[in-house]
This record gives sequence, C-alpha cells and structure tokens, in this order.
Amino acid sequence: MTTALITHPDCHDHITPEGHPERVARLEAIAVALADFDLLRINAPMGEDIHILRAHPQAHIDRITSAGIGALDADTHMSSGSLTAAYRGVGAVVKAVDMVLGGKVANAFCAIRPPGHHAERETPMGFCLFGNVTIAAKHALAAHGLTRVAIMDFDVHHGNGTQNLVWDDARILFASTHQMPLYPGSGAASETGAHGNVLNCPLDPETDGAAFREVMQGQVLPAIDAFAPELILISAGFDAHKNDPLANLNWVEEDFAWATHQLCDLADKHCDGRVVSTLEGGYDLDGLAASCAAHVKALMERGK
Repeated sequence: MTTALITHPDCHDHITPEGHPERVARLEAIAVALADFDLLRINAPMGEDIHILRAHPQAHIDRITSAGIGALDADTHMSSGSLTAAYRGVGAVVKAVDMVLGGKVANAFCAIRPPGHHAERETPMGFCLFGNVTIAAKHALAAHGLTRVAIMDFDVHHGNGTQNLVWDDARILFASTHQMPLYPGSGAASETGAHGNVLNCPLDPETDGAAFREVMQGQVLPAIDAFAPELILISAGFDAHKNDPLANLNWVEEDFAWATHQLCDLADKHCDGRVVSTLEGGYDLDGLAASCAAHVKALMERGK
C-alpha cells in the first residue's frame, strides 16, 4: 500500500489577479516540495455534475458555469481556466475516495486549487467555488454505502462552507480548529449542527502549536473517536503556520505532522487507516511547502 498524490496541470490554469494570495505559485511550491517523494502520482479526472449535486443545487452549478471571467466577489475570481480547474478538483477528491475505499492505496492527498471549504450551498466565496471535501464525504456515503464520515479542518479560517453543507447531515461529523476573530466570522463553539454533528474549536490570535495540540487532544480527537467514522477526510489548510500573511497563529510544520499522525491513529482504530486529505489554504510559500511536505510525509509513513 502507498500514498496517492492526485493533482492535475489544469489546476494551474485558475489564474487570480496579480497580488492575490491564492495563486498558481502555491501548487508550484508544493510540487517542488514533493518532487522526490515516493508517491503514486495520479492525474485527476474531471468531476461530474452528479458529484457536485450531492452538495450543491443545480442553481449553484449554473452560476459557476455561466460566470465567465471576472470577480464573483471581492476575493473570489474566475479566469478562463477556473471552471476546468474546479472540476478537476472535484474529480480529484472523488478519485481519492474511490482509490482509498477500493483498497488501491492506503491514503491520498489532493493537491488542487481552487480550494473548497468556504463554498456554501449556493454561494461561492473565500477563493472557493465548490465544496470539495463535502463532495468527497457525500460521494463516500452515496457511492460506497458508508454511514459515518468525519471531516477534520485545521485551516486557520473556519470552513463555513463545509459547515453549511453538512449542517443537517447526521452521517457527517465536521470538526474545525480556526482562529477567531478572523474571516469569515463563523465558527463559534455554539454552532453545533442540527444533530450535534459540528464541533467548532475557535483559537485566539497568537495561539501556538502546543495550545492547538491541547484542543485536539481535549476536544477534537475524542469527538472523532466517539463518532467511529468509516473514513476520515482532512481539509488541509496550512495557513496557521507562523509565517502566513493572512492570519496570526504560530504553528510550525511539526504541528501539522503531529495532527496528521493523530488522525491516522483514529483511522487505524476505526476505518482500516482510510484517510483522504485535500488542500485548502496556506499562503506563505515556504511555510506552505514545508508544512505540506510534513503532512504528506506523515501520510506516507502511515501508509506503509
């Protein structure tokens, strides 16, 4: 068994305006960082509307597909290659779920952009067009017959989109650590989902890795353990790194590796080690590259 890296050159064709933090250079930095890793490298297929419709209505797809070139809001932009890139992202997470649940690989990391965890049911926002990690979870439930999927999001920004998309679905546990106050302004501990299936753990600015580990051990890991998922998905944002320009947490790459191992421990206990991770944020290129490499290395160590 091995770890799959699923990506596609089309994800480089999502072009944002000059100076935008969510830029092509992010994937280029990750590619360099993972160049010598012994990964099963897979080109992402195109996602299909049937996958997206499990999370978003047709009206949302229509809005994205007809948007053309320009700004959807102050942060979220479409270029001529954005639609294809977004469908590759959907295809990547679906392929990753199929490969992991099919026993083809131990786990998988999807290096894709645009990211997804801010996209709400009918609202693209926060650099995101489709809710990739939720689409992965819904695919695992619908196509593979699972009954419990856990999503852990350690991006520095709250995954409001994921929360919105899973709020009413008792089959999906969504756990998030994130800085507060910070964009998008959601993610209070009082937001718990329609079935108690949402766990938000807001962190104060300047929180370091030691405090993050305490929250993980005290709240997140016990909640996932009690849920006993059949698959663990990770929204892997690396913008909690101490050098990231968009936030104020002080984690280092070892913190991301530690969290990955902890989640893999639970995956070993409950779901035969089955983990799928997908890229979200991370905007300091050196911090992103080092943290992503630490995360993927941990996945590889657990996949042997």
